[in-house]
Amino acid sequence: MDGSHIQFCDRKSQVDLIQLQALFKLGAFWAKERSTDDLRIAIENSEPVISLWDGQKLIGFARATSDGIYRATIWDVVIHPDYRGAGLGSKLVETVLSHPRMNRVERVYLMTTHQQRFYEKIGFEPNSTTTMVLYNQPLGDSLPNQEMLFQESIRG
Repeated sequence: MDGSHIQFCDRKSQVDLIQLQALFKLGAFWAKERSTDDLRIAIENSEPVISLWDGQKLIGFARATSDGIYRATIWDVVIHPDYRGAGLGSKLVETVLSHPRMNRVERVYLMTTHQQRFYEKIGFEPNSTTTMVLYNQPLGDSLPNQEMLFQESIRG
């Protein structure tokens, strides 16, 4: 495929949430049920956000969160099925990694279910030591009211 017409964009404002939602439904089993409202919030709180375009058609997407120096995580890497196998996924991840918010970070994490070999080709390594997860659920009445603690801490 001649990729000369493919454009990368790092402007969050250019992401079409309807097209992104459709892209996730088509090519990302983990994100099929995401609402456009939730996608907007995720994008607002991410930097960088990289989208990939064939004309007006969204064909790829990735985002990251980072403290800019120690840790970062790459999220939601997806390429439209019709465009896979042309190196666009690797280029997309490399674009995220080269962003000023990411390029000095000591350690970059990502989670993948089936694409370990793809990420290993880019330089990622399996990491068996980071296996903790917290599913955000109501913790019950045994813990202090977190909102009250937050308000007390900002009052001093």
